[in-house]
Amino acid sequence: MKWLQTNWVKCLRPPFIQKAYCTHSPCGSKERVFITTPIFYVNAAPHIGHLYTALLADATARFHRLHGKEVVFSTGTDEHGLKIQSSATKVNKTPKLYCDEIAAKFKALFDRTDVSYSHFIRTTDETHVSAVQNFWKILVKNDYIYQGKYEGWYSMADEEFLSEEEVCDQRMETGESQKISVSSGHPVVWVAEENYMFRLTKIKPKLLEWLNTGVIYPREKRSQVDIALRNLQDLSVSRSRSRLSWGIPVPGDSTQTIYVWLDALINYLTVAGYPDHLQHWPADTQIVGQDILKFHTIYWPAFLLAAGLDLPKQIVCHAHWTVDGYKMSKSRGNVVDPQERMNKLTATGFRYFLLRSGTVFTNCNYDDAVAKDIVNAEIVNSYLNMLSRVSSKSINKHTIFPSFNEEDFQTFFTKEERSMFNRLPDLIDICNGYYNGLLCHKVSEAVFEYIRWSNKLFNDHVPWKLCKDPANDRHLHCLLHVTMETLRVCSILLQPLIPHIAGQVLDRLGISKGDRLIKHCLERQLVHRIKDHPLQCQKNHIMQRIK
Repeated sequence: MKWLQTNWVKCLRPPFIQKAYCTHSPCGSKERVFITTPIFYVNAAPHIGHLYTALLADATARFHRLHGKEVVFSTGTDEHGLKIQSSATKVNKTPKLYCDEIAAKFKALFDRTDVSYSHFIRTTDETHVSAVQNFWKILVKNDYIYQGKYEGWYSMADEEFLSEEEVCDQRMETGESQKISVSSGHPVVWVAEENYMFRLTKIKPKLLEWLNTGVIYPREKRSQVDIALRNLQDLSVSRSRSRLSWGIPVPGDSTQTIYVWLDALINYLTVAGYPDHLQHWPADTQIVGQDILKFHTIYWPAFLLAAGLDLPKQIVCHAHWTVDGYKMSKSRGNVVDPQERMNKLTATGFRYFLLRSGTVFTNCNYDDAVAKDIVNAEIVNSYLNMLSRVSSKSINKHTIFPSFNEEDFQTFFTKEERSMFNRLPDLIDICNGYYNGLLCHKVSEAVFEYIRWSNKLFNDHVPWKLCKDPANDRHLHCLLHVTMETLRVCSILLQPLIPHIAGQVLDRLGISKGDRLIKHCLERQLVHRIKDHPLQCQKNHIMQRIK
């Protein structure tokens, strides 16, 4: 228990999160929080990197709901562009049919893993098409769009324009040299065509002012943005419709298609009701992967500034998931299929492993054996085993959650044990800080330290012996209360990570649906718990050990 004894004071709310999560609703209504994931490109089926982004956003959304806040949580799919057009052609399908099939796979994956989105947006939705075209007209009206000639490097795989500093030469097996993107490694081609340009350079001073407020988290990710800022040029925001027909037409010019990233980024406004009923904007937290950070910290705020709209309060950039140390890619053959893995680890187990092992700071490596061991050791052997022990009829003969007795607590427990239990409210503050910082792995670390402690406490007091003599009932009931109360608090705090299983544990403990918010962690003397109350009987195991 060394970690718990030495780190309480260090785990206050992180300073980088202070100004976020402060969207106030009208007087008398709930505080509202708007959280987004990027919309995911449907050129291929979803992999664990996509799922991790959605789960990180979901855990954050659930955390805010546990504080009684109203949460708007959007995710969805990005369905236009050259890459989609090309992918659909390769499989002999229309782009719309192709998008429908892949979008359904994303939705099914998120539903299976309990991603509690309030909006699943698709860029092929009519409301979104209308929003994008309206936004385009505003940019034209504000003199940020002009006709011109674009010349430069373009990566079709990334749908991205690149400066000379962002490309390099790569020697191919044939001995020839190929220009590639430094960040993604994808080939680039030189593009020269007449289209519409966005006055990105005009926005640079205001863009820098926003970036300098520390809006990017983690702060270290800012260096990636600075590279793109050094060679900032006006941005090509359309394509010839003869080359790209699968996209939103430029209003008033049927020969041009709106650039896929301008189209895609507007999805956040579409969800917020733009243009007629814009509400709960700006977004409080926008979660992205590091490969699309430039789009969300340069292009996106620039578009908003040009349209006269408020900027997001925070851009969270998480690291990649790798396999054997390499970024997942179809060419390398190391893409992890989340649906297939969930058939082995269960949806809850897989969800827990990703949130427990992933971080926003450094790349995380996926390994099947490690995932299985973690799920078995922490969820099954520690967490659910604790529940099984305290609810066992051989020990808890009346299957009750006993009330607390201070005198018995002082009598039967050591000073160290009493101190540890009395510090349980500190765990709430720690987890609040970690959830605010999107540090789900740290939440897991802190909570499971307490769960392991409660298991050890249970062993140390040998309840299988206490239960044999009625003279020990006071001692046994106090032990059951301490371990169950620890389990109750930990389960409330684990709801954003494993909502289905944590909910089942709270059901078994007899905790009503209305008593599962963060504030209830501190209320040990709830009205229905002043006296002993029965546990909920359940014959089946919540989760079996994974083989």
